[in-house]
Amino acid sequence: MAYDRYTRGTPTFDDLDDRDAPYGDPTASSDNDGVPDVVKTFVAFLYRHIRENNVYEIHQMYESSFHKLSQRLFSESPWPTAEAIAPVVDHDHVFCLLYRELYFRHVFARLQPTLEQRCESWENYCSLFQVVLLGNLNVQLPNAWLWDMVDEFIYQFQSFCQFRARVKSRTEEETAALKQCGNVWNVYGVLNYLHALVAKSNILAILDDDSDGGAAAVFLATEGYDMSGNGSNVERVLGYLSLVGLLRMHCLLGDYHTGLVKLSPIDIGRPGVFQRITGCHITVMYYYGFASLMLRRYVDAIRAFNQVLLTLSKAKQYHETLPQYDQILKKTEQMYALLAICLALCPNGKLLEESVNGQLREKFSDKIQRMQRGDESVFDELFSFACPKFVTPAPPVEDGGELVNYNQDAYRLQLKLFLADVRSQLALPGLRSALSLYSAISLPRLSTFLDVSESTLRTALITLRHKNTVVEADGSVLPNAELDFYIDDDLVQVVDSKTTRRFGDYFIKHILKFDELAGQLENVQLVV
Repeated sequence: MAYDRYTRGTPTFDDLDDRDAPYGDPTASSDNDGVPDVVKTFVAFLYRHIRENNVYEIHQMYESSFHKLSQRLFSESPWPTAEAIAPVVDHDHVFCLLYRELYFRHVFARLQPTLEQRCESWENYCSLFQVVLLGNLNVQLPNAWLWDMVDEFIYQFQSFCQFRARVKSRTEEETAALKQCGNVWNVYGVLNYLHALVAKSNILAILDDDSDGGAAAVFLATEGYDMSGNGSNVERVLGYLSLVGLLRMHCLLGDYHTGLVKLSPIDIGRPGVFQRITGCHITVMYYYGFASLMLRRYVDAIRAFNQVLLTLSKAKQYHETLPQYDQILKKTEQMYALLAICLALCPNGKLLEESVNGQLREKFSDKIQRMQRGDESVFDELFSFACPKFVTPAPPVEDGGELVNYNQDAYRLQLKLFLADVRSQLALPGLRSALSLYSAISLPRLSTFLDVSESTLRTALITLRHKNTVVEADGSVLPNAELDFYIDDDLVQVVDSKTTRRFGDYFIKHILKFDELAGQLENVQLVV
């Protein structure tokens, strides 16, 4: 990683051993202020590394030490408040904002946040982003931490929308308190902050300069870090990651086209900074693939899911060591489910790698066959399992009637739209299979073959034609399946758009495996 160039010249928090640490009982506090000494030591080291821009050590403490202490001391309780640890860090304003961000993230991950904590977390994010937008930060933070900020910011918005929509289970006091929080986690506020971070960072101009040695190449090579050690990566990287955040936000709101437009400055088909952060990489490909699925861009969705699932399978041993492994595993299963839906609606298995195809068939072979036979219940089941948790951004309207939870309304609407599109395609697999047998066939003969009237056949052909094409942002219409056709009077002309199958990669892979096996056999000593 780019930040590995920073040296580790000073002692670190992880260098401390339990035997050498100035504490015995990990919960003990020498100052009787309620803050364990081990937490004070952790905060002091983290504060010093941030002041020294020691990104390597910040990353180690953030990814490892923080999670270990959370598991060891605060598995069922919050961390000490920022006010309690402020004396340890000279009441540094920026550090306290960063600490509060970790504090509230821990609350949301392990505890049940109260309405007051939800409001305080929103205010902290507002203050933190205002420092980035209006201040002149001179700190460098690990890109993984910056991504988690954006990710958690949107997650807490999503959680607040779900919390606000559970009208039936709230007391009158909670309802009255919620009315006082009208601007808290407002959808316009969340979107405005993400757009402001993008604009402030000038990331669009950086990514647009894709010439050799241009700004985009430098950004990729350095991963956004200031290699001089005197600048900051926070503004640039937060702007870059906010593009991913905008994709996620618009998908949660059901505006898939806008989501893909916001992500378009990032070319997901080329190496990018987002691929260096596991959580960000998964988020990009999951929401890009899901948005493409909902827009009937099945080929794009298949390619996206294939790419990320192949990467995840290769790095599985590394991911098993991460605290977020359970989340990675769940998202992996969801993407396999979405991939199964794509292949049921657009059979195009040649786009899949062998390992991904094997895993998919092992998990969902039966369900794919049932979907291709028109079993709508399987589409419903897989969509419900794999879709995002959609939100209704508007607060409830109280009309004096019976209180009803509406936190599932957005999900039901998206499911209804998806199943309506599926129903329009249930008769198409048989038509698609019939067309694949011919290069040209008359309408009367095809209608006899399918045992339908010519008028019904014409309607089905127009539907298939519509479902097999996608409209790009520039208005161009492109085929979205292996099979394309057109109707000339009463003759259906079939254009097979299948690419020539290439066997070179297959043989090269097995030749390399053979060479590796031969080398191993040469080193085997036979015992006579």
